[in-house]
Amino acid sequence: MELIGNIFLILGLFFIVLGTYAVNRFRNFYTRILIASKVDTVGFLFVILGLIAKSGASFFSAKLMVILFFYLITNPISSHSILHSAYHNGFRIKKEESK
Repeated sequence: MELIGNIFLILGLFFIVLGTYAVNRFRNFYTRILIASKVDTVGFLFVILGLIAKSGASFFSAKLMVILFFYLITNPISSHSILHSAYHNGFRIKKEESK
């Protein structure tokens, strides 16, 4: 289980680093929020699953599962709320100038 936990931790950190690069690559606010929320969720999922695998069946693992459950519910809702608020407040996509 130690090896599986380490693999999940490395995958989670890889997704988080990849998401950081992707957020800086895109110029549009909406695509940045979309990429950040998706990659952040997948990275967090792998990190928590890696910690659960490394700690084994314990009370700590149960707490991590509860945290993971609430995170998987609240992260997409909060991202949607931010985007919905930006859209209704008139934040529009600017057309990029061709060079």
